[in-house]
Amino acid sequence: MNSRERIRTIIAGGTPDRCGFWLGNPHADSWPIYFRYFGVSTEEEVRVILSDDFRWIPPDFHSCYKHPQGKQPFKIEGKIAHGTAGPFAHVEDPAELDEYEWPSVKYLDFAEVLDALRDAGPYYRASGMWSPFYHNVMDLFGMDVYMMNMHLNPAVVEAVTDRVCTFYHEANELFFPLAGDEVDGHFFGNDFGTQLNLICGPRQFDQFVMPWFRRFTAQGHRHGHQVILHSCGSVYKVIDRLIDSGVDCLHPLQALAANMDAETLAREFKGRIAFLGAIDTQQLLVHGTPAEVKAEVRRVKALLGPNLIVSPSHEAILPNVPPQNVAAMAEAARE
Repeated sequence: MNSRERIRTIIAGGTPDRCGFWLGNPHADSWPIYFRYFGVSTEEEVRVILSDDFRWIPPDFHSCYKHPQGKQPFKIEGKIAHGTAGPFAHVEDPAELDEYEWPSVKYLDFAEVLDALRDAGPYYRASGMWSPFYHNVMDLFGMDVYMMNMHLNPAVVEAVTDRVCTFYHEANELFFPLAGDEVDGHFFGNDFGTQLNLICGPRQFDQFVMPWFRRFTAQGHRHGHQVILHSCGSVYKVIDRLIDSGVDCLHPLQALAANMDAETLAREFKGRIAFLGAIDTQQLLVHGTPAEVKAEVRRVKALLGPNLIVSPSHEAILPNVPPQNVAAMAEAARE
């Protein structure tokens, strides 16, 4: 069973030869550390050494938007945090949204990402527009205004969400037919949780998030792809909803967030969804020894396997994680 077959089998709920492994998407400052430690010079060489089964190749991260003035979708000049006010902070009437320069799919060029997919080798290819619509809408309003408008002006929240999501949905409709069988899984992401709970309440989640979330999930399945959701934080309260909407695999299982521990996930959701992640990046990978990392990987595998892809509980591994611990995680994953 090669890597591609292994991950497909895991996510489909079948019986793989072993659990899978994904290194994640390390922070740019982490790669030089790995290059020195493993004695190589490319990211792909590191992944091969670690027996990484998974390749994440989204169009958004392969310069697919070719605006003549270099603009990028939903990038707000000077915006540094979700909490700062966005251009729609004072919008009260959805008609005002027509004045905003919305991104257009006419500027999309998928040549680079299609080449990357074709050259990906015998590995699982996760792709599709990353579609972080929750964050985009949050930035366009500012977090506090976004949350208040869910109660005070739901019409404008729904209108902005529709505009943002329509772009990503139309982009996928162009991309997936071009990519065809080069894509295995539609992987998209929004961080819905904090360390303790959802950012918005379950009722607001149902009203403002789930309608388009279901459309993206159905879109992936309609094009023949498995669906993988990324959400950091505690999303425990809505995992049932995510499963009912058709999500096949949940990532990254933030191990120290409320009710996202392996025991709880195994007890309540095992057999209904595949798991990707779960190896703690907040404490264990930073401060643990390689032996402790291996012991935790084995424990998580026993709880969540065999339909588990071992991976860090946040994909952007920071430079404070010793490379010895990364190697230990990979070694225990492939045992």
